[in-house]
Amino acid sequence: MPDEKKLDSKMFRAPLAYENEPFLNSPDGRIFRIMSEYAEPLARFRHEQIQDTVVFFGSARIPCHDEASSHLRQLPSGTNASVRKEAHSALEMSRYYEEARRLAFLLSEWSIQIPARRRRFVVTTGGGPGIMEAANRGAQEAGAKTIGLNIQLPHEQYPNPYITPALNFEFHYFFMRKFWFAYLAKALVIFPGGFGTLDEFFEIITLAQTQKLAKKILIVMYGSKYWNKVLNLQAMVDAGTISPEDIDLYKMVDSPEEGFEYLRDSLTEHHLGPTPKRVGEAMPEIAKTNP
Repeated sequence: MPDEKKLDSKMFRAPLAYENEPFLNSPDGRIFRIMSEYAEPLARFRHEQIQDTVVFFGSARIPCHDEASSHLRQLPSGTNASVRKEAHSALEMSRYYEEARRLAFLLSEWSIQIPARRRRFVVTTGGGPGIMEAANRGAQEAGAKTIGLNIQLPHEQYPNPYITPALNFEFHYFFMRKFWFAYLAKALVIFPGGFGTLDEFFEIITLAQTQKLAKKILIVMYGSKYWNKVLNLQAMVDAGTISPEDIDLYKMVDSPEEGFEYLRDSLTEHHLGPTPKRVGEAMPEIAKTNP
């Protein structure tokens, strides 16, 4: 008769640690979940030959012009004034969707012509609707690859349909998602948005102000009519809480063509130079290392 204990030990072999789902999903496995949100995107970026990016931020609530116009036309005649006012506001704000789409198109059309083996200045967004969708859409229409860094939220945010499938990412940790926004970025384009947009703007401009960036990240604020109402950074200069030169850490633009010309010229100056950098250089680091 075979030894039953030996048979049992073979039948109930312990799982490998990296296949142990209860452990990986436990507090003790958190470090491995965090590491996976670094290593897995890094592998995909390398496979897709992404060298660097231009990141578009802005509200997820801004619709395209056709959607906003259709919604306004379909409102019943008895709709109350506040709802009608909101629909008119959405139609007015929809210009930013179309302008983000146009700017992403112009930038991508230019970037795919840069002679390099790795892809330069790839349009990247948070992967959702609104301005994010507009930028991914414009890049796709130009025939370029485009990145979406989505996040799991209580109210599910689904990726928009214009992201390149191989570059569609889903994150659990906000800080790892923000790391990937900044790590490859050579420029940020900040369209009208809410708290999340401001969060990204202030994080990067603080790193620039405190000289914690090992590279030049251009910061473009799009839409002076909106941002001059939302932000009054001159008041901070007047109060002495920031320096006058800190205002120069970003550039305000008001048209896709103006934004594109600034990005093209500045990206060429700071990151291409007279001749493109050697292909295959190491991915940049976001922060200077301590001595």
